[in-house]
Amino acid sequence: MTFPPVALTCGEPSGVGPELALKARALLGAQLPFLWIGDPRHLPAGSAFEEILDPSETAAVAADRLPVLRHAFPEPAVPGQPAPANAAATIAVIERAVALVQSGAASGVCTAPIHKKALKDGAGFAFPGHTEFLAHLAGVPQVVMMLACDQLRTVPVTIHTPLAQVPALLTPALLETTLRITRAGLIRDFGLKAPRIAVAGLNPHAGEGGAMGDEELTLIIPTLERLRAEGFTLLGPLPADTMFHPAARARYDVAVCMYHDQALIPIKTLDFASGVNVTLGLPFIRTSPDHGTAFDIAGQGIANPSSMIAALRLAARMAQTRESRP
Repeated sequence: MTFPPVALTCGEPSGVGPELALKARALLGAQLPFLWIGDPRHLPAGSAFEEILDPSETAAVAADRLPVLRHAFPEPAVPGQPAPANAAATIAVIERAVALVQSGAASGVCTAPIHKKALKDGAGFAFPGHTEFLAHLAGVPQVVMMLACDQLRTVPVTIHTPLAQVPALLTPALLETTLRITRAGLIRDFGLKAPRIAVAGLNPHAGEGGAMGDEELTLIIPTLERLRAEGFTLLGPLPADTMFHPAARARYDVAVCMYHDQALIPIKTLDFASGVNVTLGLPFIRTSPDHGTAFDIAGQGIANPSSMIAALRLAARMAQTRESRP
């Protein structure tokens, strides 16, 4: 079966996104069809690319050339120096990629990193990041951020939240919704019939029976018991410091963690270069490399494409899994 290409957004044009798109194409060739949406002027000088007018033309582009769906920007891109005038066009590229996947012209969206401050300063971007903006475009009330690599998948229940505010934000409703979206995403997009979900405690030693905090007793355990009664396969709450060694990881398909660092430290320790950010709960597929714009090395040609390639590959696999479901 032939699938439409993955739509790769340009991201912040003054960051490493454009050069990573070229490196990904050079390494993947035609084995994974994807197109890049952006202004060809923002690609490094001498880049091998071919402009297309429609995503359906992607497959006909030579394997050593990047298929480009042109999106004009007001200003050129100076590596490491975002131009406020380009902010609105950067946002428009994301909207265009979503429209392509919603129409069926693309099989998924892979987003290159954006710089939130640049978008806010230049275009009044009102969202904390890609994830919230994509949920807005899709019209869904809540989505889940999952980090994935070959050895591990993790989900933080609370994300970019100061640690002091986590206990107040961690409610039964939030935990339950996160678990439901996570389970549904693993079934639909990863082909797991009965996902095994490990749930971390909030406190050291998962509270140790209330001696080190009572959130496990009052919030986490009751929520897990309700969902187990519905047929969820849930482990925990588990002490976070014993969840991520190889034998522990073999017992589950995803680890749901209570806060940002609890989820991200283990995956970045295991595979810093190739982690992928996946948004679960959207009606379309979205992945992203798990790194930022890297202004400090932009334009130097030294950015590592491993995470970008992993994100493109995962988007394609998820699309195939979703399409193959009855």
